Amino acid sequence: MKKLLTGNEAIARGAWEAGVVVCTAYPGTPSTEITENAAKYKEMYAEWSANEKVALEVGLGASIAGGRALVAMKHVGVNVAADPLFTFAYTGVNGGLVLVSADDPGMHSSQNEQDNRHFARAAKIPVLEPSDSQEAKDFTKLAFNLSENFDTPVMLRITTRVAHSQSLVELAERQDSELKKYEKNALKFVMIPAYARRRHVAVEARLDKLREYTEATPLNRIEWKDTKIGVITGGVTYQYVKEVLKDVSILKLGMSFPLPQKLITEFSRKVDKLYVIEELEPFIEDYVKSWGIEVHGKDIFPGIGELLPETIAEKMGVSSSEKKALFKAAESAALANVEPPIRPPVLCPGCPHRGLFYVLKKLKITVAGDIGCYTLGSLAPLSAIDTTICMGASIGTAIGMEKARGKDFARNLVAVIGDSTFIHSGITGLINAVYSKASTTTIILDNRTTGMTGHQDNPTTGLTLKGEPIKEVDMALLAKAVGVERVVIVDPFDLEKLETVLKEELAAEEPSVIIAKRKCALLEKDKVSTPHTVSAETCTGCMRCMRLGCPCIVKDGKKVRINPTQCVGCGLCADVCFSGAIQKEGTSNG
Repeated sequence: MKKLLTGNEAIARGAWEAGVVVCTAYPGTPSTEITENAAKYKEMYAEWSANEKVALEVGLGASIAGGRALVAMKHVGVNVAADPLFTFAYTGVNGGLVLVSADDPGMHSSQNEQDNRHFARAAKIPVLEPSDSQEAKDFTKLAFNLSENFDTPVMLRITTRVAHSQSLVELAERQDSELKKYEKNALKFVMIPAYARRRHVAVEARLDKLREYTEATPLNRIEWKDTKIGVITGGVTYQYVKEVLKDVSILKLGMSFPLPQKLITEFSRKVDKLYVIEELEPFIEDYVKSWGIEVHGKDIFPGIGELLPETIAEKMGVSSSEKKALFKAAESAALANVEPPIRPPVLCPGCPHRGLFYVLKKLKITVAGDIGCYTLGSLAPLSAIDTTICMGASIGTAIGMEKARGKDFARNLVAVIGDSTFIHSGITGLINAVYSKASTTTIILDNRTTGMTGHQDNPTTGLTLKGEPIKEVDMALLAKAVGVERVVIVDPFDLEKLETVLKEELAAEEPSVIIAKRKCALLEKDKVSTPHTVSAETCTGCMRCMRLGCPCIVKDGKKVRINPTQCVGCGLCADVCFSGAIQKEGTSNG
């Protein structure tokens, strides 16, 4: 039976077919749907973990206990999980463990575009890179076999295009394997220095065996055609090369670490000119050059952003007539002067974060921001965020700014962090604020969900990934438990109260927490609400409401109007309108 699946759906299916019993993750685009789909299989336990480090630790615990475990995260999540990853590479596994790293060339939804093949090389674990959904499923299953056969965690590296593209997948039945026997083995799983030194020797021996395997595995294969040009590639770039360069010989690498030196050398000797076409870093290229093989790569192809078919065609000198044949649809759209409308990223209509950022901007407060949909508060016209570095960095950043510039600077400084991000890695920052005697004001944006990645539950929402009710974390009590005595809960739509609370907490000579609590507007999309409207007669054209950055409010000549199909009736625009021109539809302005 065949089914049309995205790469993420195929990975979840592959895990199920491979007999996985535990699947963990922290949501992050482009990896989120892997675990959401895994949760649909009753045979697999699936959870949203507090962060990626915890996700990997739960996964490796399941592996040590004898079960197969899949752990999924986006590329920057591997940074968070690096501590257990590097040591688990030493201990090895019991049940197989596969770590999915979903990299994001082009930064569609990320703060950097790091290439996590380097992580795998540093940890000395194998990397498999599927090119489509069928391979995503098949490579997942194979990765578990490799993990157990070579006693190692395995990285399955995908990219955004593989994660979200669909192709047909041949489905199979579940491999119901019994848990492997658990036996206490301190020499293997207790990494004190004396035991770790022995395990490092085992890691190097394992790497030698993996080098032998990669020379013979069908994951790496040569597709011979014209030998004037030979291309080494893998992942989604393989699909692009096949599409654009129809007559060249290709060495497709499904296993990108360790690399098959003998196979690559043999391939290079039989082609007149050799290219490595890979996204982001010259990972393969650097190895090939180190073996004394002449090759072209980043001297031709960019090391920034996605490597799209159009770029490959241009850099490889594909003729104009061939380009037109290849990209006929795109060329037709261009000739017809049809361009997709530009829609800049913006907070949704009715977003509870909008009021907060409006007040922060109004008060000219310095804001250390964090990762989440609220990061959009950095964009015009709100322009309210000064820094965004990584998950959980806002509080530590604010502490550092205060320590560098003093208490006077801190009186106009806040850290802003979402509820899920606070649980992910903000708690330690808040503890540090208390311990370091900082006067940092931390604002936790509690919108009752993990909004940026598609409304996943987290420990503060009261529901598990599988929809089971659990006791939710009380962030106010948590803040008090770590030593914060000033904790205030406020509705971010109450602009007057919000402004008053902000001024009070900024004036305090001690750490404080403001919890801006209101449910994400998209969680209440079925709620019937009356949209607002603008009275053209009353509107003075001051444009104050435009400062909210609400996509419903549109400039109409020298005045404004509200799009009723988008408006959810939150009322922020009416609150900031001094002339009283904005009212709920059907309400008199008199």
